[in-house]
Amino acid sequence: MMPTSAHPSQGRPAHISAEASATAEAFVTARRVGLGLDAYPGERPGDLAGAYLIQERAIAFDGRTVMGWKVGRIAPPLVEQLGANRLTGPIFEGTQRLADDGSAPEMPVFADGFAAAEAEFLLHIVPGKADARPADDAATRLLIDEVRLGIEIASSPWRGINADGPAVTASDFGNNHGLVLGPRVENWRELDLQAVEIRTEVAGETVGCATAQTMLDGPLGAVRFLLGHLADRGIDVTAGTWVSSGAVTGVHVVEPGQEVRAVFGDLGEVRCRIVAARPD
Repeated sequence: MMPTSAHPSQGRPAHISAEASATAEAFVTARRVGLGLDAYPGERPGDLAGAYLIQERAIAFDGRTVMGWKVGRIAPPLVEQLGANRLTGPIFEGTQRLADDGSAPEMPVFADGFAAAEAEFLLHIVPGKADARPADDAATRLLIDEVRLGIEIASSPWRGINADGPAVTASDFGNNHGLVLGPRVENWRELDLQAVEIRTEVAGETVGCATAQTMLDGPLGAVRFLLGHLADRGIDVTAGTWVSSGAVTGVHVVEPGQEVRAVFGDLGEVRCRIVAARPD
């Protein structure tokens, strides 16, 4: 199966204010030209519902095919306030790079904005299962046909995207700007993915070590969350989709010129080189 096989459609049309629409278009425009933003372009959303309206408008304005979705954790102090423990954002066709042969592809970031790299398990949901709402890990495994080692590139033109909180993060594509698809995990069904020790290096220095046991209910739980979340938003993924299941060792700030290496225990590793984004 090719790693770019998933082609989710856009969500249901929804009412959005002119200001929120302008925010969405400002983010997409800044991403297209590869430049940073000196301030958040509009009024910051106060909740996730408002954030996802901006996100859906931005997806439509951007116009590219969505080949996957990132899932990120919301810090415990904000879970009750926001009514969710995770957030999501689209991963666009053309922003992913295949690196299952030991290569280190170039991954662009917004040098004048926010830029980070995250070691993550990548799981592919089989086509035709968009309406599934699995109740546990066993049921979730039946919906997965591939698992890879990966690195999510978290980058936004707005440098304060993470500091401003989860709603702001969700409003700009969940702070996603690409995905590195590393080697396949051939025997993933027999493994406890949450027990794999992962180490992330930036410019040759170890910046984080952890296992996915720190990630709520783990990579399979991220898939369950995403399926329910997208169904509630009316977003169709019947063609299948990739899930970048959440940062394991942390959100590690990066700069152009640095190399990122994520080592997944005995399963292998994945690498990339950070470069400055250029105009599309």
